[in-house]
Amino acid sequence: MDDSERLAERFEEHRTHLRAVAYRMLGSLSEAEDAVQESWFRLSRSDVSAVENLGGWLTTVVGRVCLDMLRARESRREDLLGERPPPAPDAHEGADPEQQAVLVDTVGPALLVVLDTLSPAERLAFVLHDMFAVPFDDIAPVVGRSTIATRQLASRARRRVQGAEAPAADRGRQRQIVDAFLAASRGGRFDDLLALLDPEVVVRVDGAALAMGASGALGAQAVAKTFSGRAQVAQLALVDGAPGLVWAPNGSVRVVFDFIVVDGQVVAIDMLADTEQLSAMDVTVLEG
Repeated sequence: MDDSERLAERFEEHRTHLRAVAYRMLGSLSEAEDAVQESWFRLSRSDVSAVENLGGWLTTVVGRVCLDMLRARESRREDLLGERPPPAPDAHEGADPEQQAVLVDTVGPALLVVLDTLSPAERLAFVLHDMFAVPFDDIAPVVGRSTIATRQLASRARRRVQGAEAPAADRGRQRQIVDAFLAASRGGRFDDLLALLDPEVVVRVDGAALAMGASGALGAQAVAKTFSGRAQVAQLALVDGAPGLVWAPNGSVRVVFDFIVVDGQVVAIDMLADTEQLSAMDVTVLEG
């Protein structure tokens, strides 16, 4: 197998994920397929030998492609992608109808309507961070803004999305999950924590949290071990409108635990302690 065939094989491993990202960004199966094809085209022209996380790289690439397409749609111009990509390796003439049906079912029409009210940059920040756990540091270069400004984009989008009926139910479900996470953490119930975590869950910490002694973790076992028997002084809070946790001694928020929940499981927890970041966030501490 030559290098191009190996690259093609690696791309195919990420195709389903990329299609899911693109569909949530664009709300159109045909346009999502176009975006995925363009991502393959860009990959085939790039030297990715030094890329450690090809899935993450491709996610940001398809995000850039979708952002261009959304901006083109907004300005009523023709497709900005230019030269059409060649068929991706082993691509079928059309996507599997069953896979398409599953994808559509995972994104309710009400959510798509709300997403269509967002600006392209807001939609990108919200979809990549809240739905696919992409760090704001990685999203910021795509939208051409600072990390803090990108977080604010996602925050505005989140508040608008949570005003819709279906996402409100999702917000209630996230509150239940964060409640259960806090109780299991305080009680040292390792197995209960595991049940709440996605197998590939990640804990990310910013520089300020790192300086305070926090550390990141990857995988359900490692994350459950990190939190089991802890969080005794954590409190429930709304973090930019979404349920999360905070450490707020004497009423002053010092650390935010920003949860990302997808399909009923925690896929990421961002531990944030940078004062500038915290000041840009809307945090409301809740009663027990």
